[in-house]
Amino acid sequence: MTRILLLAALVAAAWYAYGEIEGRGDAATSSERVVIPKGASMRAAADSLAAHDVIGSPRLFRWYTAAAGRERTIKPGTYQFPSGAGYAYVLDALVTGRGIMRTVVIPEGFDLRDIAPVLAKALSVPEDSVRVAVTDTTWRRKLNVPAASLEGYLFPATYAFADGTTAREAVNAMLERFESVWKPEWDQRVKAMAISRHDAITMASIVEKEARKPEERALISAVYWNRVKKGMLLQADPTVQYALPQHVDRVFFKDLEVESKYNTYKYVGLPPGPIASPGEASIAAALAPADVPYLFFVARADGGHEFRTTFAEHQQAIAEIKRAKSKVKP
Repeated sequence: MTRILLLAALVAAAWYAYGEIEGRGDAATSSERVVIPKGASMRAAADSLAAHDVIGSPRLFRWYTAAAGRERTIKPGTYQFPSGAGYAYVLDALVTGRGIMRTVVIPEGFDLRDIAPVLAKALSVPEDSVRVAVTDTTWRRKLNVPAASLEGYLFPATYAFADGTTAREAVNAMLERFESVWKPEWDQRVKAMAISRHDAITMASIVEKEARKPEERALISAVYWNRVKKGMLLQADPTVQYALPQHVDRVFFKDLEVESKYNTYKYVGLPPGPIASPGEASIAAALAPADVPYLFFVARADGGHEFRTTFAEHQQAIAEIKRAKSKVKP
């Protein structure tokens, strides 16, 4: 009887080990993100994998890696594993780095010209595939975007993409993030202001590009909305920078002649669409402009702005800033 029980135990153990090594089949119903730090031992890696239910037995996994002669070739990184994955799959991913997540940082104020190369490099895909993905008609209908692309709706954030993620999948994730960030009360503000969400994101993108100090976002928003209400040209330099075929850090008088609907020195009202991806704070500012009469602002040396109501006051502010600059010159 004892022998039978021992044999049964051995068979059960062997079956368990086989299931672990080959994978737990139906158990793999979800995926787990596991961070393997630089310099982590195989013991530490195995414990972390077990804690996230990627493997069942840390000891058995260590034996398996030792038998494979690969216990010292692990690559650090953030991995995405299916729960209950086989040991061969997990070990191969750790050794080759195939399962490492690609971290992509999209800063606030990036436009498609900035985003496409960053995303393409991180995902190892052609830039053109990113540009095609942002013209997706399904998403444009869903978000009610009248423009030809989803510029402005690729929400700026830090993303982690699994190895093999396509450009379309990455763009979808960024659009989904936008949807998750959009607040119900913003829909109420859109309605109260008698504008569209597209108008709001367009204004937010201009605010994002203009503001250097967080406390000025609502003031900048107010200036531009006040100009819209009065039928004035926005005369927003960032819209000209967007319209130019090549990026420039500073707008010159010759640049103001560029023929484009995005050139707000030529065309009244908002441009056809966003000029960059605004962050949450700029969206909020676009929908809650400060209650001020300002129609003009000029940049100071410290990155802030002087805001004025009349053109005469604006000219005076410009003169004062020029005098202040001349005093600090050696």
